[in-house]
Amino acid sequence: MTVLDKHPEKNLIRLQLSQNSVLKSLDPAAMAELERHLEISDLKKSEILLHQGDHQMEQYFVLDGILKRIVSSADAKEMILRFAIEKDIETSYAAWRLKTAAPYSIASVTKARVARMPLKKWAEFLDEHKILKESFEFEVMRLMSEIMAHTITLHMLDAPGRVERFLRKYEDLFELLPKKELAAYLNLSPETLSRLKTKHKELFV
Repeated sequence: MTVLDKHPEKNLIRLQLSQNSVLKSLDPAAMAELERHLEISDLKKSEILLHQGDHQMEQYFVLDGILKRIVSSADAKEMILRFAIEKDIETSYAAWRLKTAAPYSIASVTKARVARMPLKKWAEFLDEHKILKESFEFEVMRLMSEIMAHTITLHMLDAPGRVERFLRKYEDLFELLPKKELAAYLNLSPETLSRLKTKHKELFV
């Protein structure tokens, strides 16, 4: 019997896992095999899953809530690199493969639930499922590309441009994210974000 078999919401969790952006291609036998390695964690707001500099790393599948990836400087300044919501993944797979420390932290923005497993076990599972490995590694590269584009955006676009770009790409996230978190991601004050958000609504009414 797996950890998931004992969970009171096992049917809901299995449905959510089957809808995950990476796992949705798995057949029932492969999903059952994966379940043996999964732990389900309910997270409080602002709970840290991975600390920047850690060497023990895990693979995360987001079931509910919102996570964020954060990088911190030596003087404790933080930058949010991305958000992950239901059906998304979070990972430090590239750092694990390179045998380097985690280059960022992963934390919950809201109350959240994740399925998690050690990256070593996840890598072993991927080696047994080549098609899954290809799609997962493509997703890792896509996320890295998105983060690079976001970093460039912070330097190249003014405040209205940053807000408009976010709305074009992640409109569903705009209302889900706490204002403070979204403002930090866009390198704006909450007041500026509110003003630009109101202006956008007026333009598209």
